[in-house]
Amino acid sequence: MSWGERVKRDLASLDVNSLGRVGVLLGGRSGEREISLMSGSGVLEALLSKGVDAHAFDPGLRCPTELAKEKFNRIFIALHGRYGEDGTIQGLLELLDLPYAGSGVLASALAIDKIATKRIWLSSGLSTPEFQELKADSDWNAVVQRLGLPLIVKPAHEGSSLGLTKVKSVDELPAAYQLAAGMDKKVIAETCIIGDELTCPLVGYGKDAEALPVIKIIPPQANYDFHNKYFSDETQYLCPTGLSPEVNFAVQELALAAYRALDCKTWGRADVMLDHTTGKPYLLEMNTSPGMTSHSLVPMAAKAAGIDYAELVLWLISQTLKRKGAESA
Repeated sequence: MSWGERVKRDLASLDVNSLGRVGVLLGGRSGEREISLMSGSGVLEALLSKGVDAHAFDPGLRCPTELAKEKFNRIFIALHGRYGEDGTIQGLLELLDLPYAGSGVLASALAIDKIATKRIWLSSGLSTPEFQELKADSDWNAVVQRLGLPLIVKPAHEGSSLGLTKVKSVDELPAAYQLAAGMDKKVIAETCIIGDELTCPLVGYGKDAEALPVIKIIPPQANYDFHNKYFSDETQYLCPTGLSPEVNFAVQELALAAYRALDCKTWGRADVMLDHTTGKPYLLEMNTSPGMTSHSLVPMAAKAAGIDYAELVLWLISQTLKRKGAESA
């Protein structure tokens, strides 16, 4: 039985009243606040459409400790970036004994840190581009000699391509560093893999985790920046990808291994580059609280697996009925 068929079966027997009062965390204080508001609004609308007693809570406007006063029974985290996807809100929810959909404290904290994530992947034998942490006094020529050109410079704790620069010459490195450093204390440079940009959503936990269909992303001018991710209608998404079954399977297996290595739970999304020259897939990063906007990729893959947006949201929050807190699956 496929994941989509199991979801249909599980939802058919689900009593939405068993979910109780559900809090949808949205907005927050990160640089991705705007996107989180869009994701959270979609999630809230979906839950309400399914008869769930769901309510919005914006920890960017209210003190997160006020969650204790709301008498929520469980939480859907639709926050992105720091203070929502980095283990901090997950820790608070565990202290409050509030079940939540998504990865626990440690997996969230690791995945938000691109440098820590890469170290774990490399120790697990998983392919990811060569990288180096940058400092204000870094030897730029040495960086280029080690990583080559072009290379990617970005904040280590931001998502949605915020603060990201594709560097094509050594002279561009200082400005790229300054841009990223203005958003984060840690800045990472990595070898730029030239090829197809792919993403692979993942669901479940541990040995039961599985990969959803892979999506190929074709942005205008090969620039998948903040605007082209969330607001442009020019970006193309191919699902199925048009790649061979063998390549799709290799990407799914790599994404699954990356998800398990970080001990992610419930859902996530691995971003991958497929090298045009070698055909080898490389892991870029893991998203533990993926976007849920109209342009988002997990709903797109779920749809390809036969599950619509509202069904996906309901299934995700229903996973909190299985275990509490960090053991949500």
